[in-house]
Amino acid sequence: MPDRAPQPVERELPTEEARDLIALVRDIAQREIVPRAAEEEDSGRFPRDTFALLSESGLLGLPYAAEYGGGDQPYEVYLQVLEELAAARLTVGLGVSVHSLSCHALAGYGTKEQRAEHLPAMLGGGLLGAYCLSEPSSGSDAASLRTRAVRDGDDWVLTGTKAWITHGGVADFYTVFARTGQDGPRGITAFLVPGDAEGLAPAAPEKKMGMKGSPTAQIHFDGVRVPDGRRIGDEGQGFGIALGALDTGRLGIAACAVGVAQAALDEAVRYAAGRQQFGRPVADFQGLRFLLADMATKVEAGRALYLTAARLRDAGRPFSKQAAMAKLFCTDAAMSVTTDAVQVLGGYGYTADFPAERYLREAKVLQIVEGTNQIQRMVIARHLLGPESR
Repeated sequence: MPDRAPQPVERELPTEEARDLIALVRDIAQREIVPRAAEEEDSGRFPRDTFALLSESGLLGLPYAAEYGGGDQPYEVYLQVLEELAAARLTVGLGVSVHSLSCHALAGYGTKEQRAEHLPAMLGGGLLGAYCLSEPSSGSDAASLRTRAVRDGDDWVLTGTKAWITHGGVADFYTVFARTGQDGPRGITAFLVPGDAEGLAPAAPEKKMGMKGSPTAQIHFDGVRVPDGRRIGDEGQGFGIALGALDTGRLGIAACAVGVAQAALDEAVRYAAGRQQFGRPVADFQGLRFLLADMATKVEAGRALYLTAARLRDAGRPFSKQAAMAKLFCTDAAMSVTTDAVQVLGGYGYTADFPAERYLREAKVLQIVEGTNQIQRMVIARHLLGPESR
């Protein structure tokens, strides 16, 4: 059996512009991202210059309106861009997804004046965002957050701590959810906070098993003053804004998961075609061929699921259930496919000389971020059965 190099994913794209966009992303990935990925992840180096390049190339604002510097692309296209970036390096793909998530509140709920003032720089001006919802004592139970914003004249004063913040300490702006009223979801309001605001201080980055190049840190707010002009939406509207953002963010995580799984599958196919044992390529053995076939099926199924949800969103139809399903299935599939990729490579898969072990470590976090997969199952069940009895 001759060596067989994996072929690029064949994509169904709605326009010639979208096909050109994917070609651009693949070119950037192969030239600028893939060659540095292993070394920079090993050293924990954040690729800020890569994000600057993506911004210059118009890739940080793809799903937003061109009026404000966005790319006016449907989610069907934007998510496939994320998949390509995540396959090259998850730190980059997930980083673009988080940046897009951090722009969602202002783009969807800001006033026309707020959007005109801030969005162009956020979408195409080289800025990088972070999304601040979780706290040390409120992760899955986000409605119990304690960070507080108190009105003081024309300002709000924010005090508290956010946790598990992707881009914590390197972001130029933070979309922050803080309590301005009663306990529970109705007392939460959203704010756009500059990264250099006085009293805002990041903690040391968390030491993680994967995605070491992407800083994740607590962010402390010690009397941070924010003008009322940076309040997003109405007072008390913040939790609804956050949940709407998470529906779309879950699609981003699903696409990133498929990207990691595709990269792991490609590595496994490449290795199996070239590795000789018992006088022939190991890819000739039925047990391994069946394993690769199952891996490929999971990747394709995940891609189809997230694209179905994306097309519902693009059509203006409800997609929350499908977003939860996509996040659940794609991230579980990524964990399974990356585990099997390590098995295909055998002992080599367990070494850092090959990327399979990195894919495995990175896949795990995707089952946790933006709502654990247990939370996704709760969301899906509520769509099927209604809320739980109290």
